Amino acid sequence: MSDRAALAAFLRARREALQPEDVGLPRGRRRRTGGLRREEVAALCAMSADYYARLEQPRGPHPSEQMLAVLARGLRLSLEERDLLFRLAGHASPRRVRRGDHINPGMMRILDRLQDTPAQVVNHVGETLRQTHPAVALLGDGTAYTGLARSAHYRWFTDPAARLPHPESDHAEHSRLLVADLHGARTRDGDDSRAAELVDALNRRSAEFARIWRERPVLGPQCGVKRSRHPAVGTLELHCQTLVDPDQSQRLVVYTATPGTESHTALRLLSLLPALDDRTACHTEGAGPVIDV
Repeated sequence: MSDRAALAAFLRARREALQPEDVGLPRGRRRRTGGLRREEVAALCAMSADYYARLEQPRGPHPSEQMLAVLARGLRLSLEERDLLFRLAGHASPRRVRRGDHINPGMMRILDRLQDTPAQVVNHVGETLRQTHPAVALLGDGTAYTGLARSAHYRWFTDPAARLPHPESDHAEHSRLLVADLHGARTRDGDDSRAAELVDALNRRSAEFARIWRERPVLGPQCGVKRSRHPAVGTLELHCQTLVDPDQSQRLVVYTATPGTESHTALRLLSLLPALDDRTACHTEGAGPVIDV
């Protein structure tokens, strides 16, 4: 049973505790409110300002589980706060399986400060959870997929289009890196996990995956220069830095280029371009399993 008054009070308290800088927004000189405005939270959650305002009053509709998940992410809630939000709205707390769909608040705060940089959060099975605009322009919208295809690992072995931007000479190494990454995730998560589901499906659908899987490859460090081809700005040489969440369920991947190089200029230009369809954006050559391919 939902408690509308408690839900409204909780939402209001979390909104007022957030500062514009926490979510990558400018403070402005005339701001009077101590936290975020209602319309700012609504924009972060991709909902109407009126809908959010009615939730806080409280006179709004009964939010669905999907809407609550969006609110939890927009308000940068911890897992414990997210669970409380669900209970106040009359829903059971989401089951805590290791899918890493709920982005760690600290990871979100870092990503919010990288809006002029290609950066994205991916989970431990290659599913893109959130991207900056330059990352979408560089790599395409990795969040647009559904089902097993959410995983870049799965697409690499089942969709030939995923390999087209990569030189054929790099395919074997990249395949092995992706299998090794899934092997590590499957070992950590066990039989009843998203990683196990992906492994089972790929063993059935891809002879290449099945052959490499039998070798049980182990992932090593990947920190070299990555070459990328983009239809609008050409070939780029990028460095890829990765921040791993403490529980290893999520990774923040940031792409940079050496200042003064053509790649650096091209990377800055990408932030001015409209986002490309994932099938036409560039893919990083040899970038390892954290890259949305």
